[in-house]
Amino acid sequence: MKFSHEWIEKNPWLLIALVVLVVSVGGLVEIVPLFFQKSTTEPVAGLKPYSALRLTGRDIYVREGCYNCHSQMIRPFRAETERYGHYSVAGEFVYDRPFQWGSKRTGPDLARVGGRYSDEWHRTHLNNPRDVVPESNMPSYPWLASSKLDPQEVVPKMRALQKLGHPYSEEEIKQAPSELEGKSEQDALVAYLQGMGTLIKAKR
Repeated sequence: MKFSHEWIEKNPWLLIALVVLVVSVGGLVEIVPLFFQKSTTEPVAGLKPYSALRLTGRDIYVREGCYNCHSQMIRPFRAETERYGHYSVAGEFVYDRPFQWGSKRTGPDLARVGGRYSDEWHRTHLNNPRDVVPESNMPSYPWLASSKLDPQEVVPKMRALQKLGHPYSEEEIKQAPSELEGKSEQDALVAYLQGMGTLIKAKR
């Protein structure tokens, strides 16, 4: 039988197998080298694993689906960097599992939101976004202020991340519950937001 492109197209299972093979090889060639590039595997200067409070806040951020409307990835284009700040770099997300880059922006990108507003602004915004941004269509999250954290829940999370290579010390894990004592979910989420993107500043 003569081997031709037409023969491949008339055999759907063979075509599927060849497409999967080509996509797999192409994907590996593009992705695998990134695991060995220093710029993508090492944290930026000063980056540390999330503190107990910020780690808990990040989990609340994920739980409430904030990534559905807010990205955390500033692209290296002038329109983006002038609005949001320095473009995002891989070394900022070494301790994110999983990263929250996102692709949809119903709301603004949050990659550099840390320190841009006060804690009180964030609290007001979470309780009722229209109080600070009248045109906002973001839902309100007033229950976060009254939902208290369980301090012991963070310990197994930090131990799991420690096994994955996050450099938490035994002392940090031991002290973690005390950091969450008496705190609300709103406190944790604000702490997470206030730490976002603060290690890299745009050159003015």
